[in-house]
Amino acid sequence: METLSSYTHDKQSALFAETGAFFAFSGEQLKKNIKDGVKYVSLGSGMIVPKANVDRLLSGLEAITNDGIATDIRENGMVKIIRRELANYECFYTGDVSDCVDALSEYPVTRDEIFAVFNHAKATEDLSEYY
Repeated sequence: METLSSYTHDKQSALFAETGAFFAFSGEQLKKNIKDGVKYVSLGSGMIVPKANVDRLLSGLEAITNDGIATDIRENGMVKIIRRELANYECFYTGDVSDCVDALSEYPVTRDEIFAVFNHAKATEDLSEYY
């Protein structure tokens, strides 16, 4: 099953190239990527972007994410997406759906809906592979 990053990765990479955005986690990486005369800003998590391209980058990332979510829902359906994330975050093992809720915070789904899928699976399926 595809994941959200499967739908967004290539488009995000292209947007980073178009806007001059890059990731730097050390002074060496920063020096390697900056261009003379360009004013840069940090957007957190190591992302550096020319100041002139911040709005274009942020609006582009939002559009890419929204499109990726719509494609994910269309191709997989919300129940399968919820199951994917419940398994990915080991919710059946921990008994806590909080990480799944956080991971799906941009999707049109509530904590109660996630919990309902979790409870249904626990009541009707052999989930021993998760323990």
